[in-house]
Amino acid sequence: MQIHVIHENAAWLEPLARALDAEGLPWRDWFLDRGVFDLSLPPPAGVFYNRMSASSHTRDHRYAAELTASVLARLAGHGRRIINGPRALDLEISKTRQYAALEAAGIQTPKTVLVAGKDNLVAAARRSFDGGPVILKPNRGGKGLGVRLFHTGPALADYLDGVDYEPPVDGLHLLQQYIRAPEPLITRAEFIGGRFLYAVEVDTSEGFELCPADACAVDDAFCPAADQARAKFTIVDDIDAPLKRRYEAFLAANEIEVAGIEFIADRDGTTYTYDVNTNTNYNPEAESRAGRSAMTALARFLGGELARQHSARQRFS
Repeated sequence: MQIHVIHENAAWLEPLARALDAEGLPWRDWFLDRGVFDLSLPPPAGVFYNRMSASSHTRDHRYAAELTASVLARLAGHGRRIINGPRALDLEISKTRQYAALEAAGIQTPKTVLVAGKDNLVAAARRSFDGGPVILKPNRGGKGLGVRLFHTGPALADYLDGVDYEPPVDGLHLLQQYIRAPEPLITRAEFIGGRFLYAVEVDTSEGFELCPADACAVDDAFCPAADQARAKFTIVDDIDAPLKRRYEAFLAANEIEVAGIEFIADRDGTTYTYDVNTNTNYNPEAESRAGRSAMTALARFLGGELARQHSARQRFS
């Protein structure tokens, strides 16, 4: 039996590969982008960890997520142990479905307007946000790609008519409330095995591309803030206890075991949750400063699940 890591990004796999090897765990790399699958044959035994990303289309893997959905359904139909299965993938590739699930769990999200059709965006922003600041983002994104802040309606219109406009891969735009935070910071809470591990504060001074992995690094780990350099990613040990409990209950209800959940607090202290990333990555420089290793924790979690599957198979064989 093995751990099967389903993914479409070799660069993002490397840190996990090192952690799995360090733990001496048997595993295989399952790169899912294209291929031939005989559905009459049973899938192999083991533990399947789904790391398919909402941003797979940005790496020329346009249908990787759709292929993964079919593969996960087949694995589930055969009773295989899946970490971040079909429900996790469904929420990964749709922010609107994320928000519906978050709100069902009693977690506040920013005011959001779903817009199908580029030509409807300016009027929708004027009608729903009074022509004031608004964030435009794709329904299916990843890494903060395609997220832009517009302070006025004309600025939004100019972008939509310009050469920099990026159409969303699923045709769906989101217009979202701009949360004014006391500082340019968001917080990302990391969960492994459905339990809180740590949180990381992210400096957003340079924009919205928030992927913490080495492969996503923007020049270096520091950006200017006030009169001193601040690390872009800084690990903190805990978050508000009631919010942490709501997040863990949300993950359990949606069968998500590994995730990073991003939130922001406004000047009044109201917290808004705006993203659930089920293909989470970790920043090695921030972890080095804090003496933490989420990949080690993840590898050990996967190893424990593999051991449980092995024991169960022996009992019933």
